[in-house]
Amino acid sequence: MTDYTLSVTTDRGYDETVAAVREELAEAGFGVLTEIDLRATLKAKLDVDVAPQVILGACRPQLAHEALQADPSIAALLPCNVVVRSTGETTTVVEAFDPAVMTSFSGDAGEVLRRVSQDARTRLSSALAAVATRGEQS
Repeated sequence: MTDYTLSVTTDRGYDETVAAVREELAEAGFGVLTEIDLRATLKAKLDVDVAPQVILGACRPQLAHEALQADPSIAALLPCNVVVRSTGETTTVVEAFDPAVMTSFSGDAGEVLRRVSQDARTRLSSALAAVATRGEQS
């Protein structure tokens, strides 16, 4: 794990993990607003082959609205990016931008953003933990 992401590794294939991540994000109250297929994009733009990897732009509208009211510029950090990356046939990494990092950019809106980011962090951490647990049960 880095200083700016939450991360889990699961012993499941990429497609199965992507589906699990979507389900667990929904369970945690997040919708997926955007999806970037990095493998397809890099192949189309650079003609390079990389392992399957997708960036899901996850958003919980209530939290986004509250954060935007505290600091409209926080929109540059939205939505919460969740990356699903294949690291082998049966191993997949799931990483999410740690919402707590937002508070380092917050200035005067710090207290509201701390509360919002902690809520988002708790929800994302729970979703990632559930994805990892699913992998152990398979």
